[in-house]
Amino acid sequence: MTDYTAIIIGSGYGGAVSALRLGEAGVSTLLLEMGKLWDAPGKDGQVHCNMSSPDGRAMWFKDKTEAPLKSFLGLPVIDKAIDRYPGILDRVNFPNMSVYVGRGVGGGSLVNGGMAVVPREDYFREVFPDVDAAEMFAKYYPLALFRLQASTIPDSLLENSAWYRFARVGRDQAKRAGFKTRIVPSVYDYDYMGKEDRGEARKSAFGAELMYGNNAGKRSLDKTYIADALGTGHVTLKFLQRVDEITVDEAGAFPVYTVKTSEIGDKGPTGVTRKFTCRHLILSAGSVGSSQLLVRARATGKLPLLNGEVGRHWGNNGNVMTARANHLWNTTGAKQSTIPAVGIDDWDHPTHPVFAEIAPLPMGFEHWISLYLALTKTPERGAFEYDAASGESVLKWGPGQSQFSLDGAKIMFDRMNKANLTSYRYDIFGGGRAFAGDFTYHPLGGCALGKATDLYGRLKGYRNLYVNDGALIPGSIGVNPFTTITALAERNIERIIREDFPTP
Repeated sequence: MTDYTAIIIGSGYGGAVSALRLGEAGVSTLLLEMGKLWDAPGKDGQVHCNMSSPDGRAMWFKDKTEAPLKSFLGLPVIDKAIDRYPGILDRVNFPNMSVYVGRGVGGGSLVNGGMAVVPREDYFREVFPDVDAAEMFAKYYPLALFRLQASTIPDSLLENSAWYRFARVGRDQAKRAGFKTRIVPSVYDYDYMGKEDRGEARKSAFGAELMYGNNAGKRSLDKTYIADALGTGHVTLKFLQRVDEITVDEAGAFPVYTVKTSEIGDKGPTGVTRKFTCRHLILSAGSVGSSQLLVRARATGKLPLLNGEVGRHWGNNGNVMTARANHLWNTTGAKQSTIPAVGIDDWDHPTHPVFAEIAPLPMGFEHWISLYLALTKTPERGAFEYDAASGESVLKWGPGQSQFSLDGAKIMFDRMNKANLTSYRYDIFGGGRAFAGDFTYHPLGGCALGKATDLYGRLKGYRNLYVNDGALIPGSIGVNPFTTITALAERNIERIIREDFPTP
C-alpha cells in the first residue's frame, strides 16, 4: 500500500492541470507545494503587498527586494529592505543568469503579468516537430484558454483609460517604426478592471499590484484549476513542504516512489521532515525545480537510470528587458495598469525574430519611459550540473550566452528609436546598460519532451515517473509561455491517465 496513488511536486501550471485531471478521474492525489497558500490577510488587511510598498510578503527569504530595475536617474532607489519571510517571489541567482519564480500555491501564476499568449504555429512545429501541432491548436490551446478564463481587454479600457496610455504610446510608436502589434489575452478579470477604472472597486491592477501578488481581479491558478481540483474531493494539498529527496523501490509489481520533505515555517525550516509514498510521481516544480531535483537524484544514485538528457536544453526564452526615453511632450502616464495588453510582433525577422511585451512601469509619477520585455529567438541553451560540494544542481550559463538575444532586441529597438527620434535609458538596469539579459521570467527546459522523456512526459528509465511543466519545453517558445505549458500539460495528462492508470 502507498499513501497516495499519485503525488505531484509543484502547483504551477503543469501541476495544477495534472491535479485537476487526476482528481476528476478519481485518483487519490497529493499536491505538494514549497510556498504558502496565499489566502490570509496580513496586518494591512490585504493578502499581498504592492510593488510600491513591499514587505516580507514580497520575497522568498530575502533581506531586500531584488527587482529587475536597479536604479533611476543613477540612484539605487529600487530595492527596499524587508523582513525575511516565505514571500511570494523568489529570484534564484546562478552565475550569469537569475531566474524569477513564484512561491506559493499557484506557482508562477501568482506573480506573472497574466499574458495568455499563444505562439506562432510554425514556431511551435519547429520547437516540437514530433507533436501533433494541428491537434494542439485545435483542441488543447482552446481548452487551456478556456480553463484559465482568459479574455481580451475591451476597447473602452485600452483606448480610453488613462491607465493604458503607456500601451497606446508604445503601440503607436511601434507602428510608426513599421512593426505589427497584437492585443493579447489576459487572465485578469476585465469586468473588475472596469470597476477599478470607474472608481467602483478597490484598485488592484491600478494599485501597483502584480509581481508580489494581486489582491483582486487576477485569475491565478489557486482560483481556477487548483480550486476545481480540490473540489473533486480526491486531491489533498500540502504546502510549505520542500522536497529534499526522491527514491524508488521497484521490487514489487509496481514501483513505489518515496518523497521526503522538510517543513518550512515563517522563519525558515522547522526541522520537521515527512515521507510520502505513491505509485505515480509527477514533477511539476517548474523548469528550475524539476530539473534540479532530477539532476540531483541521478547524481546521488537515487534515480541513477535517468538518461543524460535530464538537465539539458535549458533556456531563458530569449528574455531581454530594455527601456526607451520618450519626448517630454509624449507622456506615458503617471497612472499605469500593471496588466500588459499589447505586444510588438517581429517574429518574421530573417535572423532575429522578436516578440516584445509593452510593459508597464507604475512608479506613481510621470517618467516618460517606455519599458519592454522582449522575447527573442535564440539558439543558446544551458544545462544543470550537480555540484557535490554544495549538494545542489547548478545552472551552467556562460557570460556570452545572452548576447544573441541582446543583439536581436537591439535591432528591434534601434529601429524604434530611429523612427521616433528617441533614445535608450541607460540609468535603469545598473552599470549604464540599455539592455538587461541576465535574468529571466520564463525559464524553460531541462527535461525536454522527446529527449529526457517520451512524447508525453514519461521520464526514460523508470515506470510511472513523469515531468509535466515548463521543463519539457526546450529553451524557447517565442511568447509568454504559460498558455503553452498549460496546453501541453492537458495533452500529456490526458494520455497518461488513459494509458497508465487502471480504470477504477
